[in-house]
Amino acid sequence: MLFHSYEFLFLFFPVTYYVYRLLAGRFPIHFVTTWLTLASLFFYGWWNPVYLWLILFSIGVNYTVGYSLVASHRQGRDKRSRILLIIGIGINLSLLAYFKYADFIINNVNLTFGSRLAAADIVLPLAISFFTFQQIAYLVDAFKGYADEHNFLQYALFVSFFPQLIAGPIVHHKEMMPQFSDPQTYRFRMRFIVIGVTLFIIGFIKKVVFADGLAGYTNAVFDNTALGATTTLFDAWGGALAFTLQLYFDFSGYTDMAIGLAMFFGIRLPVNFFSPYKAVNIIEFWRRWHMTLSRFLKDYLYIPLGGSREGTWRRYRNVMITMTLGGLWHGANWTFVLWGSLHGVYLVINRAWSSWRKARFPEHHGASAWGRFFSYALTFIAVVVGWVFFRAPDVHSAMSLVAGMSGLNGIVLPVHFEGGLAASSDPSLILPTSAYYFIIPLLTVVWFLPNSEQVYSWLHDRIDDIEQRWHRFAQRWRAQAAGRSLFRDLVSFLGRNSYLWLTPIFLIVVAFGALVIAHSGKAVAPFIYFQF
Repeated sequence: MLFHSYEFLFLFFPVTYYVYRLLAGRFPIHFVTTWLTLASLFFYGWWNPVYLWLILFSIGVNYTVGYSLVASHRQGRDKRSRILLIIGIGINLSLLAYFKYADFIINNVNLTFGSRLAAADIVLPLAISFFTFQQIAYLVDAFKGYADEHNFLQYALFVSFFPQLIAGPIVHHKEMMPQFSDPQTYRFRMRFIVIGVTLFIIGFIKKVVFADGLAGYTNAVFDNTALGATTTLFDAWGGALAFTLQLYFDFSGYTDMAIGLAMFFGIRLPVNFFSPYKAVNIIEFWRRWHMTLSRFLKDYLYIPLGGSREGTWRRYRNVMITMTLGGLWHGANWTFVLWGSLHGVYLVINRAWSSWRKARFPEHHGASAWGRFFSYALTFIAVVVGWVFFRAPDVHSAMSLVAGMSGLNGIVLPVHFEGGLAASSDPSLILPTSAYYFIIPLLTVVWFLPNSEQVYSWLHDRIDDIEQRWHRFAQRWRAQAAGRSLFRDLVSFLGRNSYLWLTPIFLIVVAFGALVIAHSGKAVAPFIYFQF
């Protein structure tokens, strides 16, 4: 089920939230968490109910192992804890390896040894990469004594909570469980509804208008290249930039919608994007892009490998291993391995340059305006080149497109820009002028406009100010209308039945979503990261 689909907007979310609002504050917390867990499992099973057993099995196994790890840690049984941790991580990785990488392994074995092993043709379950990493982090935290959870319902909700279930953010146990167990979470607060609606609509526009609007340009270039067409300079850069923007607006749009939806339930999900294309270097890019994945890779892979504690060369080795495996996590294809390895090389160069620069110019602080501009441009170009490998269906197509971006396949101006300089031998492949009219304004959006987290912070401060003013006004009004029982009864009724305030908000969101989808004239497109 997609956040921007009719069944979600018209049916699932309104029903889920209204029942939640009826239960919250009137019944014990476990009634509320039971409802949210059941709703989340229904949300997950909508696409393919057969795979419900997989997430239920994963939740049950990881909860059992985590419970045992907590008990072993308390008893000081380190050897038993290590065995349990290895078993737990092994089960998680085995499930991931089977469902995500079995066909990849079989195909590569056949290619290497000339064998004819039959492919398993396994349909990849939704979200397996995300809930697997999330639960591995929980097991490691339980092993270290950072997690102490005995409530199965709340653990099941931690894994299956529908706003972040399919594509993240990848949340920590310590971030979510205190929120689920806090009675204040389930209080109705209009500020959360206002912020939630705002973030949801921002994410909706990013996905339906921007990302889906770019998809046609991206597909035209990458699909034609995969079919063997020679991609020239403007086509190659147009396609690469279109995908660079499409992926950002698609994934960050999903995250905005997820954070906005969670706010309806009083839950604050972690930030996952913070204007990554404004990064001045690759290190900063990974602090801004898919921030919860970067955090996971650092805490549960890079640091256990030794991090930067064992000398320069081992640090670089650990960076390369981490980024290569991070690339493989994204998909069972050598293009993802190359993409991850390329970013590993980027990070090594960035770290080496930074170390050399500090040693060579210890008194130098900061770069000039032109230096920062050059750094921005170089970082962005490096990221765009990397996304070519991420999007291309195979290595040959990726290399062909990179050759086109380098000008090795010639320079053919876009159709409407042609004068007497060049003529297209294959006009159907060249992106229309409308592509550049769409791409260029969106580049200004990602480079110069505030991001969703900045909008959230601004809105939060404005709501604080409005609430304070309203509180002072209401106090004066009550003092003047102390004898007006009708007003007091009305306020009391609305306070007890606060979910009634949500009707106009739901109508606005549903009407907006239906309008945008209908205006697009296309079927509802899935999120890119659903395939990972």
